[in-house]
Amino acid sequence: MSHQLLKGKKGIIFGALDERSIAWKTALVAVAEGAEIVLTNAPIALRMGKINDLAKLCNATVIAADATSTADLENLMQKSMEVLGGKVDFILHSIGMSPNVRKNIEYTNTNYENFLKTLDISALSLHRVLQAAMKADAINEWGSVVALSYIAAQRTFPGYNDMADAKALLEGIARSFGFHYGLAKKVRVNTISQSPTVTTAGSGVAGFDVFYSYAEKMSPLGNASADDCANYCVMMFSDFTRMVTMQNLFHDGGFSTTGASKMVVEAMNQNLIEENK
Repeated sequence: MSHQLLKGKKGIIFGALDERSIAWKTALVAVAEGAEIVLTNAPIALRMGKINDLAKLCNATVIAADATSTADLENLMQKSMEVLGGKVDFILHSIGMSPNVRKNIEYTNTNYENFLKTLDISALSLHRVLQAAMKADAINEWGSVVALSYIAAQRTFPGYNDMADAKALLEGIARSFGFHYGLAKKVRVNTISQSPTVTTAGSGVAGFDVFYSYAEKMSPLGNASADDCANYCVMMFSDFTRMVTMQNLFHDGGFSTTGASKMVVEAMNQNLIEENK
């Protein structure tokens, strides 16, 4: 049921690839809640994904932009304001990719050129987006920028590889740039640390199925779905959260603050029983 939380608001959604993408689902919810949006992704992702199908569903314009290119992002801000008829009120940064993960290169044997690409694509891109938006004065006062993160930014999940370092940097940029953007334009910048989620990108992480199952057993509410995350993003875009900024917000069913759960303890006990047979 729509509550029209974003009635009259305009936004830019980065990173929608296919129906499993959190960005895809967020775009649908944002439009259902009354927003007008522009969709964007890197040119190669536009060719590989289904973003044009999403654009039809959302009555949205697609503007190609490589988030590691300052020129592309500056162009995106200008064209988005032209298409939408003014400044935007929200931006979703749902961007992440690691060549080391894709090539199964272990963290301790990292390829540093790949590592730098991971940081550029997955973290520095947020700084570039915010810088381009600020220079173009593209976000209205009390606007909201949300970037998607993961708890591996604070805690070690070995299979997450250099993406963990990228997420830590991403969260740091949100705090640092959030301070400056808040002072300048009252724009708020936050990250959402989402449960492991079955998406095209998430499923590519080594041991994802184990991550997912473990988090499900550890979280008192279970894993937060991509649909739930989309709703949370829209709430963060709305005026109901206008005083929340520079925060990393856990959206994980309680996983981040649970030390041990009954289900995990029972599973470990069962394993001990099996081992001692």
